[in-house]
Amino acid sequence: MDGYFSTDRHDRIRSEVRSFAEAEVRPRIAAMEEDRGVAYELSRLIARQGWIGATIGAGYGGMDAGHVAKTIIIEELSRVSGAMGAMVQASQLGTAKIQHFGSDAQKQQWLPAVARGDCLPTIAVTELTSGSHVLGMATTARREGSSYVLNGRKAYVGNSHVGDLHGVVARTGGTGSRALSAFLVEADRPGFSTAPHRPAVGLPGFSFGELIFDECRIPAANLLGSEGDGLDVAYSSSILVGRPNLTAVSLGIHEAVVAETVRFAGRQRRYGKPLAELPTIRDQLGRMQSQLMTARLAAYHAAHLLDRGIACDAELQNAKLVNAEYALDSARLAVEIHGAYVLFPDDSPIARYQRDAFHILPPAGTSAVQRLRLAEFALGQVKGAPWSTRFAPEEPDDVVTLIPAPREALVEAEAV
Repeated sequence: MDGYFSTDRHDRIRSEVRSFAEAEVRPRIAAMEEDRGVAYELSRLIARQGWIGATIGAGYGGMDAGHVAKTIIIEELSRVSGAMGAMVQASQLGTAKIQHFGSDAQKQQWLPAVARGDCLPTIAVTELTSGSHVLGMATTARREGSSYVLNGRKAYVGNSHVGDLHGVVARTGGTGSRALSAFLVEADRPGFSTAPHRPAVGLPGFSFGELIFDECRIPAANLLGSEGDGLDVAYSSSILVGRPNLTAVSLGIHEAVVAETVRFAGRQRRYGKPLAELPTIRDQLGRMQSQLMTARLAAYHAAHLLDRGIACDAELQNAKLVNAEYALDSARLAVEIHGAYVLFPDDSPIARYQRDAFHILPPAGTSAVQRLRLAEFALGQVKGAPWSTRFAPEEPDDVVTLIPAPREALVEAEAV
């Protein structure tokens, strides 16, 4: 099969998610924008479609569809709602820690529940005082007999307020890279709470707030992997899942930006003809389309390599960098083309897209962090085996693509 065409299964998944997003998500956007709270019911409805289990094996009730399929799911949801795309990507990010480090008992207990949509997992690493400096975290976990007791706070946790199972990285003692360990913390544990939800600039409906641990006691069996594996849990989750997932969110938002701008330029008239006929507007549209095509190539090429178990840490970093930056640049060009129309949400959704796209820059490393890692790759300074080969999955039977086929036409944009 030509490498630029997707498999029949990928096409079916795209069609299924797109239809759901148009029928179930788009009608709720106005209410989500007005409420600015957490979309609990919609998050659960999406989870029950089984898409959180895109990479979970069939033996645990998952789709066993791979990273390309996961990218399609997040992209199609994000094209309609960046918030719901972010919700799915955060849940899949939380799932990875169990797949990669969970014991047999932990996998048997949690992966089927995630695949059914009965459990929304998270990953909680970042703290307000440490940011991307993971080893600088202050949250602690001390061993007391057959339990661990956690104290501290985690910030910017995706799905903080809808999560059922939090994957928490905490300090267990020692120094250096083995000072941290990872734990599964159920949301109903005594001593666990969430700070009040704070509406952010964008992504209304998505929660990414603070988790609080105050003498929160959990069984020792909730330890993920071994003591000292916390840094590995954090890094592997970010590189192998966080970056490609956020890439897919950016790609979906980017698609919506281009589609809406093309629609606007074809409808709006200046000097007796559509805006799209003006050379300056065509130049801007061409730049946006080029950036979208390049971003799509980077996203699906990296996901394809990840499915095949081929070393692709640098490709994952570059895909996140290119997609986050290009989505924002196209959004800025869209603002130039729309002019004052973007100032009123009833007239244009471009401001929403731009606002949502900004949220994808910081998680899993800002653009500066991605460039730093790419520089290390170029200089041959990367140490250790690539993360993308350490947990290489068995290749799904239908993972034979490089890039899903471009659609014949741009997706239908929101009606104004």
